[in-house]
Amino acid sequence: MKISVRNLEPTKVRLTITVENDELKPYLDKARTDIAKQVNIPGFRKGHVPGKLVEQRFGFGAIAGEAVQDAVPEFYDKAVQEKDLRPMDQPKLDVKDIPDTEDSDTKLKFTAEVEVRPKFDLPELSDLTIEIPAAEVTDDDVNQRLESLRKSYATLASVDRPAAKDDFTNIDLTARIDDEVVDSQEGVSYQLGSGTMLDGMDEALEGLSAGEETTFEGTLEAGEHEGEKAQITVKVNSVKEEQLPELNDEFATEASEYDTLDEFKEQLRKDSAEVAEARQATEARDAFLAKLEGDIEIAVPKGLKEKLTEQNLGAVVADPKKATKEQKQEAEEQAEKQLRDQILLDAITEKLDVKVSQSDVINFLASVAQQYGMDPNQFISSVVRNGQLPGAAQEVARSKGLLAAMRAVTFQHDGEDVDLSKFLGEEEEQVENEAKAEEEASVQAAEAAAAVAAEASDKAEEAKED
Repeated sequence: MKISVRNLEPTKVRLTITVENDELKPYLDKARTDIAKQVNIPGFRKGHVPGKLVEQRFGFGAIAGEAVQDAVPEFYDKAVQEKDLRPMDQPKLDVKDIPDTEDSDTKLKFTAEVEVRPKFDLPELSDLTIEIPAAEVTDDDVNQRLESLRKSYATLASVDRPAAKDDFTNIDLTARIDDEVVDSQEGVSYQLGSGTMLDGMDEALEGLSAGEETTFEGTLEAGEHEGEKAQITVKVNSVKEEQLPELNDEFATEASEYDTLDEFKEQLRKDSAEVAEARQATEARDAFLAKLEGDIEIAVPKGLKEKLTEQNLGAVVADPKKATKEQKQEAEEQAEKQLRDQILLDAITEKLDVKVSQSDVINFLASVAQQYGMDPNQFISSVVRNGQLPGAAQEVARSKGLLAAMRAVTFQHDGEDVDLSKFLGEEEEQVENEAKAEEEASVQAAEAAAAVAAEASDKAEEAKED
């Protein structure tokens, strides 16, 4: 096999691959066998037709065409490995030449255009010292948590006054375009200042009492007339204000297991400290990635960036074509950051020779299933069946690579080392935990594989019956 590589872009290459006849021969033989299993020729049992007879009957072109379908992807994979490339997307394959006989001077020749991970040098991680914010807990942190809990015990009371910010209202809405009613709703609950309804709603409601109404112009945000201007009439049915319980020992008893407010506050301070430590670990992760991405020039594949930008836009607006300039820019910046992170973490994973065990993947998939309230075995079976297992393994590898890299780095605040082992774990501990989880994961993996095998068997039986 001969391979030539041409750089089309910093992250895109074109491989030109020429396959020798003796390398293609096993694929030709397999193609003859496969075709023989599918055809009926008088005098021969199905599946026992000689390969030469198959070629005489259907022509070498049919044999070669079948062989190329299997050969091209496999020779592409070999070429990628030989040239030490890291593809980030599916290749665009184009077959240029196919031999017309088994001994033809014309060789199988094809090209493959693919976006690849750029090459760059990573610094020695153990030499890095990164400054991060302190995990501080202030009185404001405690008071905010206390106020949030207090609001959860609030009650609503009707008031005989105009609506004001933070009040809860019950309203009727009617939208008209050219004097035609295009939408109407009754008994809608809305809190002034929440911003969960039409622009201009807060201004229209503020100052209105129960029984009063007003009309303002607004832009409809859903339905058949989405994006169109309409005259919105809003009528206030009732106004209620939020009444918070007093902060005292009685509230502490009701809201917690503590008898006094001081004891409750102390527990909230401890809870806030744990939150602050977790936030510090997240800030350390972000600072670590920012440090490397700031020091290393990482080119981002254009095609993948466009695809990911489109996906990000689809999560924000129903029709990406209607997205605003700001939304498009934000989606593009997000896509570029996502790709830089992936590229960097893949390089780290490779540099640190991170290994992903069966238990790692199974535990990851089980946690995802739990998040969505799904049965782990059914979810794992679905992942295996849909060919998504390699992607899951890659995500696990990136996560493990990030933790391993952060364990090698020194994090400091004001010149003092910060211990993040609570969140990063210790390498010895990781190995021990993986060993314990491997046996359980093997059982789960076997169950998942059995489920997929059972389904395949059922389908095979159905095919036989048909």
